[in-house]
Amino acid sequence: MTTNTTTTIQVTPPRLTLRLLLGDQLNTEHRWFSEIDKATIYVLMEVRQETDYVLHHAQKILAIFAAMRDMARQLRETGHTVHYIAIDDPVNLHSITANIDALMTKHQVTVFEYQAPDEWRLDQQLYQHGRRSDIPWVMVDSDHFYTSRHQAADIFAGRKQWLMEYFYRQMRVTHRVLMKDAKNPIGEQWNYDHDNRKPWRGMPTEPTDARTPHDHSGLWQTIIDSGVKSFGNPQASQLAWPLNRQEALQQLDAFIDNALPHFGDFQDAMSVKAWRLFHSLLSFALNVKMLNPREIVAKAEAAYHAGHAPLAATEGFIRQILGWREYVRGVYWANMPEYAEKNFFGHTRHLPTWFWNGKTKMNCLSRAITQSLEQAHAHHIQRLMVIGNFALLAGLDPAEVHRWYLGVYIDAFEWVELPNTVGMSQFADGGLLATKPYVSSAAYIDRMSDYCKGCHYDKKVRIGQRACPYNALYWDFFQRNADKLEKNPRIGMAYRQLEKMEAKAIADFQLQAKSMLENIDLL
Repeated sequence: MTTNTTTTIQVTPPRLTLRLLLGDQLNTEHRWFSEIDKATIYVLMEVRQETDYVLHHAQKILAIFAAMRDMARQLRETGHTVHYIAIDDPVNLHSITANIDALMTKHQVTVFEYQAPDEWRLDQQLYQHGRRSDIPWVMVDSDHFYTSRHQAADIFAGRKQWLMEYFYRQMRVTHRVLMKDAKNPIGEQWNYDHDNRKPWRGMPTEPTDARTPHDHSGLWQTIIDSGVKSFGNPQASQLAWPLNRQEALQQLDAFIDNALPHFGDFQDAMSVKAWRLFHSLLSFALNVKMLNPREIVAKAEAAYHAGHAPLAATEGFIRQILGWREYVRGVYWANMPEYAEKNFFGHTRHLPTWFWNGKTKMNCLSRAITQSLEQAHAHHIQRLMVIGNFALLAGLDPAEVHRWYLGVYIDAFEWVELPNTVGMSQFADGGLLATKPYVSSAAYIDRMSDYCKGCHYDKKVRIGQRACPYNALYWDFFQRNADKLEKNPRIGMAYRQLEKMEAKAIADFQLQAKSMLENIDLL
């Protein structure tokens, strides 16, 4: 008797890995690229999900798309397999996860990998989608930051307030930056911020712009034809933001050589004659990860040791990267998603129309906003003490202010922008990040800039049609928020001055502020 048996042979499909690169993950030095594997496909995608979640500046969309396309080119030229989904691709589903699903089906992908997103919404989207996946769904580090997402929370465990200076000193010691020995800083001083507050009166001259302009007119037309909405000047025919790591390194070297020596003195200065002054403009390249913060810090420190840049300038620049940048990221990850809804003062006023065109009679705001619309950039004092200052004094809705900042600046990604806006600028977190609201009257703006010259309003006048709005709004802000602020030791002087004011003077500036806010679009 013969028995027929059937043997079933299980065939294991070949391994094929799909790796996602987001628009702010343009790091050609990442460990992923150290080996060429034909069984790995890299995907970059231009999707409406990302262009539309907030209204973005035209230059931001254009610069990121151009840099993404150049990264795809570089990867292909070095032998990697790349699938690029353009904004006008007919098969583009305009959702990151939908496009991933389509590619996994098309290529029979067996493993999906992605670098840790820096924005909470993307982190959640990819994590939740991965939970439903039938294949391994793996997140790896972006190999970019000094700290992990939750390292700052560990450092501040048990502390009511997260003081940046405490964190910054820990970072200096841990990474041995500008240190005399294991515990003590070079110069016997940790922070030279007090020395870095000089106004700029025209000398030394502003260095030439070292960035390389690019003609992206064709790409810009494609973006327009695809229906993407934006605001601001695209400058598509001469966009100067770096296209790749090589250009970003050239920009870094030019900053170290020509601007860092004077950066410290004039980092808070503002002028109608020079919008860049001595700022590096590296934040875009840094935040999309063309550059690594370690190499920037190392080059700045080397310039100090070589006698090329003074300690105050070097420390001030390094503090922004090693200290503040890592610190706000820690604040972000420790407090999301609730942080985006913070509104300590209960402010609800809508943004004035001139936030979108710069057409206000207040020269400082007109200059700062117009520059933002033209260049997609403003430095920290313009953002904090001109635009943010007014927004807080006027009681603008912090969520609206946040969305505007997130959209208008080319370096704005939520992890860095949200704590800066909601916490530092608008004090909407009630003091978790900042020790006091950063507000001022016209006096500070006049001291640090030449904006007040030729302004429609008089910087010295509090009451009347020509009175600078910052003056009455400043006192009105403290008066109406006395129950929340008068016990803050850092602003006791303001309340002592209010106590000395006559009732009529207080009533007058309150009436002045009320009239200005009721006619805010006409200021």
